[in-house]
Amino acid sequence: MDIMSAAQRSALMSLMSRISSKDTGPELALRRLLHAAGYRYRVHGILPARQVAQLRSSHPEIPLRGGKLPGSPDLVFSARRKAIFVNGCFWHGHDCPVGQRRPASNTGYWNPKLDANIARDQRNLDHLAALGWESLTL
Repeated sequence: MDIMSAAQRSALMSLMSRISSKDTGPELALRRLLHAAGYRYRVHGILPARQVAQLRSSHPEIPLRGGKLPGSPDLVFSARRKAIFVNGCFWHGHDCPVGQRRPASNTGYWNPKLDANIARDQRNLDHLAALGWESLTL
């Protein structure tokens, strides 16, 4: 049973649609710290064209859409072949209290959605490992 009216649900969905998936607060904080420490990186999984061509020729079975690594990591250190994902605990099922909590209502919608997110994340990590990349999820 939904406790919100159609107008309330519409207003909430409108608000939620404005939440960005890129350049989030935790991601920007990490980028500032790494940059101040002297590390240089690429954002959102974008690689140099030459490196994309090499990866595509050596691993044609792994999709590299738009010249990006699988899963579009938030930070990419291409010379070191390392990638960092800054993921929200709830959406990606982390082992912390926030990540372990699932909604009690509308479980027919939320459980498959959150399970699919976790499966997709694991598939992307497996693809990165097959490409010879190390990854870290925060």
